Amino acid sequence: MAHDHHGHGHDHDDALRRTAARNVGRLWVALGLTLTFVAVEAVAAFVAGSLALLSDAAHMLTDGVAIALALGSIVVANRASKDGARTFGLFRLEILASLVNAILTFVVAGYVLFEAVVRLTEGDSGVEAGPMLVVALAGLAVNLIVFFMLRTGAQDSLAVRGAYVDAMADAAGSVGVIIAAIVIATTGWDPIDPIVAAIIGVWILPRAWRLAASALRVLLQVAPAHVDLDAIRGELMALPGVVDVHDFHVWTLTSEMDVASAHVMVGPDADAHGVLDQARVVLLEHEIAHATIQVEPDDHAGCAELNW
Repeated sequence: MAHDHHGHGHDHDDALRRTAARNVGRLWVALGLTLTFVAVEAVAAFVAGSLALLSDAAHMLTDGVAIALALGSIVVANRASKDGARTFGLFRLEILASLVNAILTFVVAGYVLFEAVVRLTEGDSGVEAGPMLVVALAGLAVNLIVFFMLRTGAQDSLAVRGAYVDAMADAAGSVGVIIAAIVIATTGWDPIDPIVAAIIGVWILPRAWRLAASALRVLLQVAPAHVDLDAIRGELMALPGVVDVHDFHVWTLTSEMDVASAHVMVGPDADAHGVLDQARVVLLEHEIAHATIQVEPDDHAGCAELNW
């Protein structure tokens, strides 16, 4: 006796699509603001001869890439969900976007650190503090605008969360550039520029690592950190008539979408339909809306042999 049950699957998919739609408009505006200012900041960095400003521009570029990837993954994933061959849509694109963003951040941080060492070794770099300060102040304003625009969507999407965190970190980076510009203007001490650039480079590495780790955890189908597998298995085992639970798996498909599957073995007198409903409730209480539960009699042979 086998039953497959998906609890509230369509409702949850529709909710995800509605959430994504709310994020799209904000992402487009944030993308336009970010990429426009990247060009301004990059030109100003070369004019002013500032590595700190260039590092801030490079980091803002990764912000732009993060926003573009988040936007693209949401749009493509929702369109792909209408394709019958893609039974899970293309929601995993969001996770891949987050991983690409983390890798790009690692590359940018490495470049900035290398250039900072070169600048400190070569000595005086002749940084123009005026343009550096004006552009850094404008960059801070842009980052704060993007930060507040993405704040709500960051609760719903890993890719949006990555762009949101990038904007927050880049705002702090702009503050560092402002401080460096003030120091150069008041004291003429140019080494502060590559020092601030190096600090920004080192500071963004842990964030890139955490984002990459989160994405890899999803791609490797590791159980979500907030899910207590032993507790869920124990609650399923405690259901009336249940004698065993095997082939129990929980993983994350994409942000806010945990998925589970389980074989629930019942005794000969158990109400299979009742067990199925109660098992679904157990999983819903642990915020797992997508679940495939197979209820099977304890005298059924074969399934336990496939346990992995």
